[in-house]
Amino acid sequence: MGIYEELVARGLIAQVTNEEEIREMVNAGKAKFYIGFDCTADSLTAGHFMALTLMKRLQMAGNQPIALIGGGTTMIGDPSGRTDMRKMLTKEDIQHNADCFKRQMERFIEFGEGKAQMVNNAEWLLNLNYVELLREVGACFSVNNMLRAECYKQRMEKGLSFLEFNYMIMQSYDFYYLYKNYGCNMQFGGDDQWSNMLGGTELIRKKLGKDAHAMTITLLTDSQGNKMGKTAGNAVWLDADKTSPYDFYQYWRNVADSDVLKCIRMLTFLPLEEIDKMDSWEGSELNKAKEILAYELTALVHGKEEAEKAQSAAKSVFGAGGNSENMPSTTLSAEDFADEGINIIDALIKAELVISRGEARRLIEQGGVSVDNEKVTAVSHIIPASDFEKGYVIIKKGKKVFHKIIK
Repeated sequence: MGIYEELVARGLIAQVTNEEEIREMVNAGKAKFYIGFDCTADSLTAGHFMALTLMKRLQMAGNQPIALIGGGTTMIGDPSGRTDMRKMLTKEDIQHNADCFKRQMERFIEFGEGKAQMVNNAEWLLNLNYVELLREVGACFSVNNMLRAECYKQRMEKGLSFLEFNYMIMQSYDFYYLYKNYGCNMQFGGDDQWSNMLGGTELIRKKLGKDAHAMTITLLTDSQGNKMGKTAGNAVWLDADKTSPYDFYQYWRNVADSDVLKCIRMLTFLPLEEIDKMDSWEGSELNKAKEILAYELTALVHGKEEAEKAQSAAKSVFGAGGNSENMPSTTLSAEDFADEGINIIDALIKAELVISRGEARRLIEQGGVSVDNEKVTAVSHIIPASDFEKGYVIIKKGKKVFHKIIK
């Protein structure tokens, strides 16, 4: 089985152009492809996982990745899948986020001469002359076709700014520029990016002739990837300071039964033959599959040592011993306590288990909070100072999230 056939078997491919040619190039290790990452935050998330593991798979098969940092396109903001306009970031914020992305990508991809490259589209997009761009590129795009694109449909109902309308042109220009200047012959991206990506393929053909072979592959990330990227209102970050290895492990340990084998197939590097044997698993065996998924992905992002700690901590917490040694923790200061103790809502917020007091109240009213195995029934509940005689208390959120509060 070639690498292209493996991608198909893992359920990663959604749509392609020139499939036979793409198959031949990818299997022969002759693809020089790019995937773009806009710098909207200072950390990549679980939603980027599919793209990162894909780049790693293709590089292992001899193909050359280009990680395109969107220093320029982030100045505009991708409207795909959005109901409102993205927050406008400064150039300084974008550069900081780009630097953070690079450090995280280096855990997955091998950069260097003849290996993977990292480029920033601010290099060419920020220096474009508007009138020259209109004459060179604008004439190649049909407004009628652009308005039919899936990436704009949702925003058209609530209002699409002219700024965001230009995103497709900017993304298309990226492929055109990379094709001409870096020898990039292929692009990968989420299925929700199909219209934008086809724009780049067509721009190359129109500007450079019908013989220009630029190819497009989209991945099944619009549904699965976006579902992966968020939990309980907060993003699952790859940065350990934002999402601890334990919380990262727990996120994947708690995926739905219907998603676990799909995630193992798409995201881990376990052999397909081994994964196929899990297809018949059910009941308690699915819990074992979730542990495998959580361990494999935590090891990829944070290393085997942290994955083993997270796995051990999770098993200890759920076991009879209730071991809290490697449990995520928050240390409170004396100022956080009144004479009698600390209010449960304040404790939840300090531990970042909720994002607002309203969420904390709803969680408590629904019976979703316990302190040292005692369910909290009132939003006015005070954790008394005497409960901290052993140095900490353990807050349980829902059925599977545990957090140690240290005094």
